[in-house]
Amino acid sequence: MRPIRLRDFIEDREGCLYAVSNYDNDDRIGCILRYVPDDGGERTSLSGRRYRKYDFAESFAWIREHKPEYLDSVHRVPRSDVVRVYKPEEEIGKVAARNARVRRLLSHFDLPPGSFGCTGSLLCGLDNAASDIDLVVYGDAWFAAQRQLRHLVGAGVIPGMSTAMWRKVYEKRVPEISFDTFVLHEQRKWNRGEFEGTYFDLLYTRAYGNLDAVPAGKGKVVGRTTIEATVTDASLSFDSPAVYAVAHGEISRVLSFTHTYAGQALAGEVIEARGVVEEHGDERWLIVGTTREAKGEYIVSKTLLENAG
Repeated sequence: MRPIRLRDFIEDREGCLYAVSNYDNDDRIGCILRYVPDDGGERTSLSGRRYRKYDFAESFAWIREHKPEYLDSVHRVPRSDVVRVYKPEEEIGKVAARNARVRRLLSHFDLPPGSFGCTGSLLCGLDNAASDIDLVVYGDAWFAAQRQLRHLVGAGVIPGMSTAMWRKVYEKRVPEISFDTFVLHEQRKWNRGEFEGTYFDLLYTRAYGNLDAVPAGKGKVVGRTTIEATVTDASLSFDSPAVYAVAHGEISRVLSFTHTYAGQALAGEVIEARGVVEEHGDERWLIVGTTREAKGEYIVSKTLLENAG
């Protein structure tokens, strides 16, 4: 079987479904619990089993009570407890066959077979009429999808994001930056949109040949700081975590563990970033998103703000 990677889902022996949130999955799968079998649950699987969807805080509370051995900074499920792996690129044919909206959205993109899929509730067969469409695109194909989305919106095939939808995204993310600054950065990312009244994401995941692009693991925390630095490489800036290589006297990389600051700056731009400093070998990295809502932490492109001003 191919390696388990970010945005796959796994199912454990009890039927619980987890979203894979890490790339380092050799012994125990790094993931977040999303759906638990529950006779009173509001979601029904294709087989008729009912499930309850858990948000971030609820999922940690459930794991703490029922599976404390899985508890870590994420949930760590031993491979021996995994009974099924759901891979977006392998299931996309089935998802599109049963969901006409997904089928119509995909018809506007031209991507290589095996380079894309759907994650989230659609992948697990637990979607409802209100479900977002979480499209995953792998490796270099993601940048092709990004270019295509920009063209499709420009041509009027897919509508631009409404102010109401931007506001909804902003209020969900509760970032440390103003609404206007948030939208200014978001509008050039081309990683989300609206289609037939439904919100969709274009989510980046590394190709199988590039899973080890960034060393995994938490470093030693040595403080908090705010830096200004020039981005030298933004090729993994839409990944999770988003990675920015920077030219700076002390910090070599800025990582964001919150989707809010993915794709926030381009190579060659000057950023301002605030977060927690970690030591990784002989390097120091600035970590943004050390808490769920990244309170007091942010990344902005000073270059973008100055050019807009």
